[in-house]
Amino acid sequence: MTVSPASPPRAKPPRVTGLAHLWAAAGYSVGGLRRLWQETAFRHIVIALLLGFGLLAIAGAETMDYAVLLILFFCLVAVEALNTAVECIVDHLAPDWAAFARDAKDLGSLATMCLLCANGVFLGAVLLRSFVGE
Repeated sequence: MTVSPASPPRAKPPRVTGLAHLWAAAGYSVGGLRRLWQETAFRHIVIALLLGFGLLAIAGAETMDYAVLLILFFCLVAVEALNTAVECIVDHLAPDWAAFARDAKDLGSLATMCLLCANGVFLGAVLLRSFVGE
């Protein structure tokens, strides 16, 4: 069995500032979105948003209801992205089973579930208001 030599350390890239930094940061975010799109859970979240907008339309919701749903959706996407990042790091650090890895993944999953519930509670409240009355 041959062991490949370790690759030499890479030099830290030069710091980017000003408008170039904004452009680079946007590129990093798009890269993160591409990576997140590979996750089935994220694709389900996008479908749920579309269904949520449909339910709001059927309920005759107000503009503010759409805004709140969109804010909750962005919070959910942010937590799902962090959860995925934690999973990537944990999978790298613990390729075999480890209690810390299970705990880290379970906690990330809990954070996502909390925001899923918040989205559901909000949609339920809007639907109740629309169909049952205030």
